Amino acid sequence: MLVYFLQSRDAYQLFQPSSTARLAMVNSRVESAVGGGRGGGSPPRSCAGCGGRIADRFLLFSMERYWHTHCLKCSCCQAQLGDIATTCYSKGGMILCRNDYVRLFGHSGVCSACGQSIPASEMVMRAQGNVYHVKCFTCATCRNRLVPGDRFHYVNGSIFCEHDRPGSSLISSHHPHLQSSALLPDQKVC
Repeated sequence: MLVYFLQSRDAYQLFQPSSTARLAMVNSRVESAVGGGRGGGSPPRSCAGCGGRIADRFLLFSMERYWHTHCLKCSCCQAQLGDIATTCYSKGGMILCRNDYVRLFGHSGVCSACGQSIPASEMVMRAQGNVYHVKCFTCATCRNRLVPGDRFHYVNGSIFCEHDRPGSSLISSHHPHLQSSALLPDQKVC
């Protein structure tokens, strides 16, 4: 799919989306004039968001599908993605703006414990802005894996279970509850 910009009766290739997460604003009248020739036009498009026919002059093309400009929204904050960015993120059945993607899944995609990359499809654990493989989220002393709901202490970049926490003189007393960013198929956490 090429996106065209009409200027002085000529069509110029603006860009070709290279990623399924790239947003492209399409002028449907220009696309019809360029692609369809005389009278043919392009077939009516259906919106991937609402399923309705797209008759608007402008539409979005992202993730190999067409969208009304008001239908492509962040699953968490409901921001209209065409208004705020040229990219969007998709994970776990959600379409996300950059801010919500980073908030839910972390910045780097690299485990803070082992330094290995975290595949996009893998569930993660988070603490103090760091992201971990589920298997790497363990107590630094006993190596027991911590699960959502467990109390833990985060001290100088290390995680400790409630039982193995360092002496109270070493840390300020705070007891965060563990939260996982993993989502069940029918669950949305924002």
